[in-house]
Amino acid sequence: MKNKTHLLIELWIEARTRFYNQLHAISEKDLPKRLGTSPNSIGFLMRHIGDVELLFAKNVFGASDIKVSAKTVIEKYDTGEWTNIKELNEYVKYSFETLKTIIEQQTESDWETHITTKEFGTKTKAEAFGRIVSHTAYHAGQIALINKYGTF
Repeated sequence: MKNKTHLLIELWIEARTRFYNQLHAISEKDLPKRLGTSPNSIGFLMRHIGDVELLFAKNVFGASDIKVSAKTVIEKYDTGEWTNIKELNEYVKYSFETLKTIIEQQTESDWETHITTKEFGTKTKAEAFGRIVSHTAYHAGQIALINKYGTF
């Protein structure tokens, strides 16, 4: 029988495929694409997903050794600097591995402990985990639409 941590990792990895499966189809020339007057490019959204995964690893799951400069969260808008596909792919691979490693260290009882953040208040770790799952899937949908219909 699988424990809670293992089941939640499986859920997250499956949900994250909505993002991961697109990465091979995104080229460097696609990164500045936007949809209409939308403020965010594909490159920005890729970096944002990585930034938020690292923030979750650090602030929600307690990976205090993580160094993250969440520029997309700090700036709150697309500065146009996310144009290197190799760097972005490496960053989101790193953010995935980092978050996965700290999640794997959670015990059964950890999922019921409460954490408080200014972004979403007080939640159990399990509830907070739902936010990272939906966050990545939400932005993956945006990336898919921008890549299909977006312009430069």
